[in-house]
Amino acid sequence: MVTKVRTKTSLQFKGYARFTCEFLAFFTLLFAFAPLLAWAQASAPAYTDPRERIVARDLSSRSRIRFLTTVDFPPFNFIDQSGRLAGFHVDLARAMCDVLKMRDKCQIQALPWDELEGALETSQGEALIAGVAMTEETRRRYRFTRPYLELPARFVVRGDSTFEGRAATALAGRRVGVAARSAHEAMLRAWFPGVSAVPIERQDWLFEALRQGRVDAVFGDGVQLSFWLSSSAAEGCCRLFDGPYISRDFLGEGLAIAVAPRNEELTQAFDAAIAELNRNGRFAELYLRWFPNGLY
Repeated sequence: MVTKVRTKTSLQFKGYARFTCEFLAFFTLLFAFAPLLAWAQASAPAYTDPRERIVARDLSSRSRIRFLTTVDFPPFNFIDQSGRLAGFHVDLARAMCDVLKMRDKCQIQALPWDELEGALETSQGEALIAGVAMTEETRRRYRFTRPYLELPARFVVRGDSTFEGRAATALAGRRVGVAARSAHEAMLRAWFPGVSAVPIERQDWLFEALRQGRVDAVFGDGVQLSFWLSSSAAEGCCRLFDGPYISRDFLGEGLAIAVAPRNEELTQAFDAAIAELNRNGRFAELYLRWFPNGLY
């Protein structure tokens, strides 16, 4: 499989702060402990019925499959410390190509976010594996696979917090920090009207408010919170609390691969490959490697 990188881009998912070199250094060290941490602290989600058999279309006549992604959506797709394209999406694409017996014909190329749609329309690539949200608008432009991963919302509290109970109801009347004007703020207000929502403009201010006790908890993206908890920036201050919370209304349908509308055979082949990766344990292995502390 060939991996290409064109340029660095701006972040496509609102609510994901840019990860720093500290994150990458931490993540490199974490790989040494990943197997132990993974099985001790997390279990991999499964979005396919193991009894279902999806018939894969024969792709042997294709000369290649080009996956397009970006470089600024860690830990899904990013440039690692050695300058190589890496991440959960990169490994997932390679694993799918192995299942489809297309490894030698698969390529992964990174482009700026605003070039992805045009690249697909002009046949510069066959599939987007870059965190494209499934919405009414994007469904008119793309054909999507089934979701392979949902991104939950989570609460985080200080490690020394004492609440009456372990459920979110224990936060009633408490000050809960959340990213201002985000989907998570809307979800917090709708789902947990008993808490006192505290909108905070910047992610680093949000975390600092929790560390200093100016808020009793924070509510946000489970991916970002999980890695912040494991980083030196958190200083071991805090822990996940209750959850996870999944909402298609507020957080979307999850992550899926997008192809051109005419490419139905690719979505069928990708769905079959992802189903097989779930059955044979490879998907769980990738999930636990990149999310050793778990999202759920």
